[in-house]
Amino acid sequence: MRSRPGVARCSRTVAFALCLVLPTVVGGQQPSSERAEYQVKLGAMDAGTGVMEVLGREVVDGHGTYHVVLRIEGGLGPLRIDDRFESWVDSASWRDRPTLFSRRFVQDQNELGNRRQRRYEMWPERKQYRRMDTDETLALPTDRPLDDVSVVYLARGLPLKVGDTYTIERYFKADANPIVLRVVRTETVTVPAGTFQTIVVRPTIKTSGLFGEGGQAELFFSDDAQHVLVQMRSKVPLIGSLSLLLVSRRPPAQRE
Repeated sequence: MRSRPGVARCSRTVAFALCLVLPTVVGGQQPSSERAEYQVKLGAMDAGTGVMEVLGREVVDGHGTYHVVLRIEGGLGPLRIDDRFESWVDSASWRDRPTLFSRRFVQDQNELGNRRQRRYEMWPERKQYRRMDTDETLALPTDRPLDDVSVVYLARGLPLKVGDTYTIERYFKADANPIVLRVVRTETVTVPAGTFQTIVVRPTIKTSGLFGEGGQAELFFSDDAQHVLVQMRSKVPLIGSLSLLLVSRRPPAQRE
């Protein structure tokens, strides 16, 4: 497999997949609100919903950012998932995909009865971040850090040609690097939103989550300039096969 030149040898949950519905920004314009809705399936059974929204612009540590929220709810019986992920992406870097980076990341996950809450404040200029629940200050591996949300917006902007491999080493936690994206095939798929020609990407990262090496995850993007996430399939411990299927998407309105 060949590697695309010019991409930095730059997360781990279902957030990685759904975040790829973030809007494309044209000419540095501020994106207006965008919303994508997904059906969650466990095996062949309907099991919940997923929603991704761009909420608008906010100031973090004196810097402009775009606030993005992902929410996933569902499950069968005791096998429940209720996850919320929030990212604040630097608005200046938003205009230039290869340099896009994060300034804050929040995880609130309740999976199979286990609650996990984390908040990270990032200071790229100092190459430091703080985990707020433990008040630990740690080193960033780069001055352009990516979290589970922002890294996939960068990925969505890649050309994604079959046979390409991208190695990205900018995740804000150094020991989770690298993320590897392999573009493996094209495929026509039908989801509640319609029938799409897609390009299929296999992500792997050094974690035990959906995109760990054992999960065999596949992401199905529309085979066009937008690269909208149409479908995702993965294997989840204790739950089994998990799928996300696009139901509807409200694209951002372009501003003059």
